[in-house]
Amino acid sequence: MQGLPASIDVEMFTEARAYEIDAMQKAIKTAGESVTHRVWQTLPRHLRRRAASHDVRRVPLRLRDKARAEMVPVTRRILKRGRSKQGKTKQVSRTESLLKRQRDKTWLETHIWHAKRMKMENMWGYRLAVTPTEKSFRPSHRASMHGSILHDSSYHSLIELKGPENILRNVLDLCCDPQCTGMKRSMTGARVLETDLYKSGSYPFDLIAPVTIMWRPLPVGNTSAPANASPAEGSSKRRRKRKNNAPVNAAPQSPTRMIWVRSHPAVFDDVFAALQGSASLVLEAEKQRHKDVYAEVEIVDLRGSVNAFEIMGPKASQVIKGALSSVADDDRQEFKKFWPSLTDLQTTASLPRGIVIGMKVLDPRLKFPPKNAKIRMDGQHPATPAMTFPAAILSQSEIWDEEKRSVLKKPTYKKKDLDARRSKNLVPGTPLNALRQDDRIPLLLIQRSLESPSGTHGIHGWMLVVPAGWGMPFLPSLMHTGTRVGGQRERGSQAFEAGIAYFPRDFPCTKFYDKHWDERAVKEKAKWNRTPPAKRANFQKLGTRSPWRADWEVVLGLPVASGVDENLVPAQREPQDAIEVDKAPTVRPWLLRGPEVPTILAKATQNFNHGAGLLAEINRLRTKRGMDVLDASYRPEDLLKGALVMVRLKMVSRGAPNDLAIIYRIDDDEARKIIKEKGKMREGADANEVCRFFPLTMHPQPPEAAPPQTSIIGYVTTGNMSLSRGEGFAIGAIPVSVLLELRQQAQRNEESHPLVKIRDRAGMVCRAAYLELLDS
Repeated sequence: MQGLPASIDVEMFTEARAYEIDAMQKAIKTAGESVTHRVWQTLPRHLRRRAASHDVRRVPLRLRDKARAEMVPVTRRILKRGRSKQGKTKQVSRTESLLKRQRDKTWLETHIWHAKRMKMENMWGYRLAVTPTEKSFRPSHRASMHGSILHDSSYHSLIELKGPENILRNVLDLCCDPQCTGMKRSMTGARVLETDLYKSGSYPFDLIAPVTIMWRPLPVGNTSAPANASPAEGSSKRRRKRKNNAPVNAAPQSPTRMIWVRSHPAVFDDVFAALQGSASLVLEAEKQRHKDVYAEVEIVDLRGSVNAFEIMGPKASQVIKGALSSVADDDRQEFKKFWPSLTDLQTTASLPRGIVIGMKVLDPRLKFPPKNAKIRMDGQHPATPAMTFPAAILSQSEIWDEEKRSVLKKPTYKKKDLDARRSKNLVPGTPLNALRQDDRIPLLLIQRSLESPSGTHGIHGWMLVVPAGWGMPFLPSLMHTGTRVGGQRERGSQAFEAGIAYFPRDFPCTKFYDKHWDERAVKEKAKWNRTPPAKRANFQKLGTRSPWRADWEVVLGLPVASGVDENLVPAQREPQDAIEVDKAPTVRPWLLRGPEVPTILAKATQNFNHGAGLLAEINRLRTKRGMDVLDASYRPEDLLKGALVMVRLKMVSRGAPNDLAIIYRIDDDEARKIIKEKGKMREGADANEVCRFFPLTMHPQPPEAAPPQTSIIGYVTTGNMSLSRGEGFAIGAIPVSVLLELRQQAQRNEESHPLVKIRDRAGMVCRAAYLELLDS
């Protein structure tokens, strides 16, 4: 004991023995875990691979030696063997094997990331994510309402049109919905235009699909282009519509502009053909008017040229601001005002609809992992962001330039190169400083809103458009801070919760709507046939006329084409219940949709002959866009008879209709009973008394028979329990003539909205619902 100090300094002693103490703690922990846990059980849940738990190479490098020691000796010897020398020259590389799997379909750049976490299906020529493998229906809805959710929509088709401004304007007028009111303001490039596309000059028939139109803004200080400038020669995919060779002394013409038309991938051929046909007609008309003017329209297929991410939810602005860093040499004052205000933007609903922001950002991997921007507080209230207005200078971006996109097709640095630079940082986690050799990526930031005209349940966010080759560099940064990733189901659910139609399931009288429901009918009927008879619905006894798809021809009273009813359940109808079928060949089903639908119906109702009033309004819209009036062969009564209109259905009390639920009309007596029963519920009457008075909605009993088929007026295209409304909600379609009759019935009963009743195709109970125009 001699020579030992009488006292010790605890801190100095601990620092001196820190290595030994740490080694002892690790030994205790390792000894405990080695007895009760294997290597696979110590990994976080997101790193576990149950199906590959025997493979040491699927374990992180730091645990690989321990995992190899835990293996069975026989398996260990097998894994030590190298590749067989025999046939080594015939081995296919990983890149070749992945390309071989894409012969009949196309993968997105983020395919491998999605395939590990999503259920994938072949859709529209792509391999797309349908839904996450984990239970995520309600969490995805909460993310869209209170957080942020991301969807990779790079599979949407993109078509580029280039030509004189007046020619392009006439091309769009000939094939776009005449009701769209934002064409002129979108031509500056500061906003996008959401509209519907029709076959050339066929409005209101031959609806193709909804499209998004983007105009490239003119360069700052250059509002005109050379009179006889011709588009540059380029890709072999380009198709041109031109006049004869221009003379030397050509007359001046509009500046050369560029348009992007974004549409659903399933209707790419139809959209391309419609634009091509419209361009041919416009150029031919221009040739007749001005024979000495050179004009040309260039149409380019840009599929695969850009990637697009849809980030929806109130926190979408903070996610984008935290993940992206703008370049420092952007001298635009409008952008310097907008970019800092993005931090305090609580929802993009406060921005002008469809505003376009062009910018250039640094490689997002340089600052990985990102942190969401936090809303600044002004005392106890959030700070008010600066007002941002659409401006052409604000929407300028180099992503429109094909040469710029080609240069950025492949990132300069791979992830391992950036990781090597990051490992040299003295402080771990410090963002990398941007070097001169690092890429600067041009992109577009487009405000996106899903909302009905009433705007009570809207979902708002951004669409981020980046060049091809940058899908995976952007995805980890955008979803690292808690942003959920959704598939096709989540994207459709957002449209349903917002109360808007979703293409193609809610667009009857379109070509792809029929194809979509035909494919779905085959799957559902095959599943129904596999189900034992005692466990499946007997549609014939339930009186369901068409269980697999909506028979709009029968609803409209049109002749049913041969082969249409092969999937229908036979139901014999009495002569007095039969629907009168018009054999006239001029009756064509068509869908009335657009922002002016309420005005069109109001003016048509003022006319004693509703068909004549509807025809007058359609001809007015056609004339407004430079089209001829409809041919005299279209009679007013035929036009009214073939018209469908989208509606939304809100349940009176309980019930949640499903897809393909049947919509029935009700007579005045039954409507008065529903109104009276609803009044008793408001007054707080006893529930048992209400149920005895009218059992249609409160604890209904199965009726003896379904309503007569002559009372069927439409079908539900999408129906479910709405999480944002907390009640049943549905979107469907009915004939325009029936809607006008129901409005008259509502006026007689002093109700603001018409009343109908709904029955599921496999149900026996009819429930009352209010019917409203979807475009109102």
